[in-house]
Amino acid sequence: MYSLNDYNYSLPSGLIAQAPAGRRDQSRLMVLERGHRRISHHRFADIAGLLHAGDLLVVNNARVVPGRLAGAKETGGRVEVLLLDYPVTHALNHPPHPNPLPRKRGRGGPSTALEDSGGEERLICRCLAKASKPPRKGSMIYFDEGLTAKVMEGADGVYRLEFGFKGDFDALLDRIGHIPLPPYIKRDATNPPPCDDRLCYQTVYAEKKGAVAAPTAGLHFSGELLDKLKKKGLETVPITLHVGYGTFLPVRVRDVRRHRMHPETYELTQEAATAINQAKDAGRRIIAVGTTTVRVLEFASDAAGRLKSGSGKCDLFIYPGFRFRAIDALITNFHLPKSTLLMLVSAFAGRDFILSAYREAISRRYRFYSYGDAILIL
Repeated sequence: MYSLNDYNYSLPSGLIAQAPAGRRDQSRLMVLERGHRRISHHRFADIAGLLHAGDLLVVNNARVVPGRLAGAKETGGRVEVLLLDYPVTHALNHPPHPNPLPRKRGRGGPSTALEDSGGEERLICRCLAKASKPPRKGSMIYFDEGLTAKVMEGADGVYRLEFGFKGDFDALLDRIGHIPLPPYIKRDATNPPPCDDRLCYQTVYAEKKGAVAAPTAGLHFSGELLDKLKKKGLETVPITLHVGYGTFLPVRVRDVRRHRMHPETYELTQEAATAINQAKDAGRRIIAVGTTTVRVLEFASDAAGRLKSGSGKCDLFIYPGFRFRAIDALITNFHLPKSTLLMLVSAFAGRDFILSAYREAISRRYRFYSYGDAILIL
């Protein structure tokens, strides 16, 4: 149960979804009933008939930032940069500036972007940088529309970059940045993509900018389906967890208990905590939409399963043996072998049951991973 190999399975590459279903809610849905170890097969839109009036859906409203940038080093060599800490980019501490000026106030609160006499603003954030040769400390990287980045320090592919730009950084990213798709979703630059990833790789309720990956369980919900659930008497409550680049990193220890999660920024408002606690007090089911939502709810709950509002960093690692206190059901996708996400769903439904369900899904040609089909665990 604690060996990394206990969470391995073989998946034909042809089952890795490269685009979502034609309509969000027409993806397939496998339903797992834990108590009876029963499996049934549906379309995602059928979930309106599988959930009950009074159920409370908790969704992650994180919005993926187009933070993947294509640039060039001073030598002309290509370099790809991925912003890692967008949620706190404007709150990072800058080193002393040789000509400090008053801090500017931007959207969403105080900003530490500094403006020099030439009208250029600067900000510092951690980034992944991929190039044929690692960029040197002090070197420059050049992007479209005058965006530059100075390499301050870094190791193992993670660097602190000082960006220089004019105007609004968010608007600049929207123009020149790309959505950071997972590495198993392939895009051929010579052919049109099968879908518009800027739209497809966001939930319909995405709001809080900052994630480097989508909370993919929520990709199956359409606005029409959410309206149908509301009319049936279900309540939806948003929380936020900005998925970080750690979600793409493999587990490198043989004993999974030794693994440490990369902390990710979360926010659980007082309004959300109150709504969830009131639902629990009334005996209503709490249904988490996605593993990111599970991690926030379990991280913020006490021994009795009551939620406390707050914000900060969540580094909770859930694997078999974990005692769930906050959730009653889970909507999720099919996850990669040996991943922390597969360990989380195994903790909730049982490892043997999950792996059996995955084998059945493969035999029935379900589509896997971010753009793939869904599971409802009851």
